[in-house]
Amino acid sequence: MQPFKYNPNFNTGSFRNRITFLKLASIEDELGQEIGEDWVEFKNAWAIIKTLKGSEYLSSGSERATIISRFIIQYIEGITADMRIDYNGRIFDIIEPPINDDELNKTLTILAKERV
Repeated sequence: MQPFKYNPNFNTGSFRNRITFLKLASIEDELGQEIGEDWVEFKNAWAIIKTLKGSEYLSSGSERATIISRFIIQYIEGITADMRIDYNGRIFDIIEPPINDDELNKTLTILAKERV
């Protein structure tokens, strides 16, 4: 019997977009007192990015856009839904918990909405 070997439907050359995961962290002054929160870098990763949905709507008399994208990355421990993604200065809010594809700890699929 042959041992199971993972063979994804895409090759590693498809992971060509560099993204940065950001997490909210407490900021302290020089005395160690908390003075607020800010988004700080958590991890960098190479990703496949696919736009899933784009829509426009009117809000307060101006036109707005919503763009939802799917990011596929190599598996990284600790990515959560309360993080953000920075892709070339564009910020995406993760909108649901990352999916461990086929529970194999090989890739994560992340749905995110761009902040426009």
